[in-house]
Parts: sequence; C-alpha cells; structure tokens
Amino acid sequence: MKGPSGIERRLSKYGYIFVLPFLITYVLFQLWPIIYTILLSFSDLKGLRADFMLIGFENYKKLFGDKYFWEAIQNTAIVWFFNFVPQLGIALLFALWFTDDTLRLKYKGIFRTIFYLPNLLSAASVAMLYRSLFAYPVGPVNSFLTGLGFWSTRIGENGQVIQEAFNFFRSVPMTRAIVSYIQWWLWTGSTLILLIAGIVGISPSIFESAVIDGANKRQRAWYITIPLLRPMMLYLLITSMIGGMQMFEIPFLLTDMRGGPDYKIRTMMVYFYNTAFQGGNNYAYGAAISVGIFIITVILAIIIFSMMKERQPKSVG
Repeated sequence: MKGPSGIERRLSKYGYIFVLPFLITYVLFQLWPIIYTILLSFSDLKGLRADFMLIGFENYKKLFGDKYFWEAIQNTAIVWFFNFVPQLGIALLFALWFTDDTLRLKYKGIFRTIFYLPNLLSAASVAMLYRSLFAYPVGPVNSFLTGLGFWSTRIGENGQVIQEAFNFFRSVPMTRAIVSYIQWWLWTGSTLILLIAGIVGISPSIFESAVIDGANKRQRAWYITIPLLRPMMLYLLITSMIGGMQMFEIPFLLTDMRGGPDYKIRTMMVYFYNTAFQGGNNYAYGAAISVGIFIITVILAIIIFSMMKERQPKSVG
C-alpha cells in the first residue's frame, strides 16, 4: 500500500498550521476558563485573597441545600415559560401565514424585517429603555395611564385631587410580565425566521399530495407542517432553554440589580453574579453555581432529546 507522497505530507503540515491559531484561541479563552472554573468550585476562594485551599465538595453540598439557588431556578423557569410559549406560538402562526401563497399577503419581506429588528438590539439598551418607559412616577406609560384615570386618586393637603401613579417594579406579577414580554419581543423575530426556513424546506410535493387527497389548510398545517417542523422546534426549544438559563441583562438592569421585588425576578445568572461579584465576592461558590447551571442545562437537554426521540415514529424494516 502506497504511503502519503511528499506533497500530501506538506499539505497536511500546512493544514495543522492553519488550524493552530484556532486551537490556541480555544484553549486559552474557552477550555482553560472552564477547567479553572471547575477547579475554583472545589476551593474556598473569596474576597481579595489570591490564595485558596481545595475543600472538596463543600460548595456543592451548600449549593444543594441553598434555598435561594432553587428559588432562582424557579424564577428562571417562570420567566422563560411565559416568554417561550407565546414566542413559539405566535412565530409559528405568522410563519404559516407568510409561507401560504394562497393568502397573497403583501409586503411579507417588510413584515419579516420588522419582526427581526428587535433581535439586533443589545439586551442592556432594551432593558434601560423599558425601565424608562415604566418608570415611577412620571414614566411615559404611567403618565399615559394616569391621564386616562386608571389609577386611584387621593386628596392633597389643599383639597386638590391627585392621581396616584403605579410602581410597576414593586409588583412581582407586573415585573415578571414586563421581563417576559421583553424577552418575547427580542426573540420572536429570530424564531419566526427559523420556522419560515423550516417550512420552506418541506417538499412541495407533500402538500400537493395532501391537496389532491382533499386536505384543507388547517389539516395540512396540523398533520404535515407541524410534525415535519419537529426537529426545528426541538432546536428552538433547546437553544431557548439554554438562553433562558443565561438570562441576565434584562432582569438585572430592569430591577434593583438583585432581582427584586422580593428576589422573585432573580434568575440563576443574576444569583451567580450577586454571589461571585457583589457583596462578599465568593468566587468559589459562584463557580459552583455556574457548574450547577451547566449540569442542569445538560440534564434538561438530554431529557428533551429522549422525549422527542420516543415520539418519533419507528421505521418499518
């Protein structure tokens, strides 16, 4: 059997040289920080100390019994659920409309662009924008609703009737609703584009056969489009879940930077930041929290993959 020629060996060598910068960058800026974070999670590093000792699984024992960590998981799940379900439902509805040639909708491209534009904005700037909109007591939303007489009134010292404003960010349901809405507003356009791509990728012959068999639009959508979009929806579910686990800027900047009121908006990443970089700067316990978030994400992804795999019809051999 002939070995590689001199030219092939030289080309192979150049291939390794071209890949080397990527490998060095990956090791320095991704692999090593991950390894170092895991190492820190087994230590007692905190505050301004540079030295630390390995203390085994003490941080993980503390994490398992930490009620604030489990509350942060619950807060994250609530905000993510009320964002993702409407996001997927509305995006799917519009995707079906935009890909239906029989409707003859005008300006589809403009509408798709309008839906996608919020995705181009930074989460931090959007959080500050909505904090200004719902500001207390003289934000635009409060001023508008107060003018319409939505809020209660009180009598001032001089007998003047004063309209009371509403502090949105002192109400847990309203703050959760605002955070969920912002997340929905930011990411619905991206979900819409991916669903449209998934629908366009379905073979037209399948729909033509369904039309010949007498299937109406609703039946074609329910029995053909949605089942064939399952891989795309699985991808959206997993990526949205990972994004939900990493939800930070909106709840952090929209509230008091600690997930108020009553810490009911404190997501997992906000709790991680508060622990590691605020207060006592407990870097070791913060590292344990980040590893815990990673493990939970992997477990949920495996569960979702397993559930979707079980529902797929088995091929007949």
